[in-house]
Amino acid sequence: MTVRTLFGLLFGLMSLNSPAETRIAILNFELKDLTLAPGIPAEIKRTRSIRPLLAGELASAGYTIVDIPPAAQQAADGGVGYLFDHTDAAAELGRQFGADYVLVGRLHKPSFLFAYLMGHLVRVENQTLIGNIITESKGPNAQLVRKAAESMADKIDGLLDNRYDPPPPGKSKPH
Repeated sequence: MTVRTLFGLLFGLMSLNSPAETRIAILNFELKDLTLAPGIPAEIKRTRSIRPLLAGELASAGYTIVDIPPAAQQAADGGVGYLFDHTDAAAELGRQFGADYVLVGRLHKPSFLFAYLMGHLVRVENQTLIGNIITESKGPNAQLVRKAAESMADKIDGLLDNRYDPPPPGKSKPH
């Protein structure tokens, strides 16, 4: 047996024991503000903060985060809510960038008192919606948004690989 053959066998055995890389594209969240003062700068800032928070949580669990440039997302988006409602278009966008899954997100704000982080998790391979994820966030406080992102990461992980370890209630991981 040659060294090359032995190395190939050893590498093959090692790859059997390691979990497959799961690649998730997280699109920028869109704001759906139904309040009497929609689209205020604080809400836009909160909405922009969700993707990086969620990406950080999932990356900490070993998921590979696939970056899709905002221009590519905008080009694929046929209007407000289009990618959220069209799993085929979201899956195609994810396929172009090598993702296994795409999370299309929305911050739905029906009231000044609370908002919902909503996400559609789409399997790219067969363009299937595998999860409609909703997490409530009461108030605009940045810590509450972080906890909602952690909760969403936990729900996403529950649909995929079950390897995320969320912080206990009242605690957040340092970022």
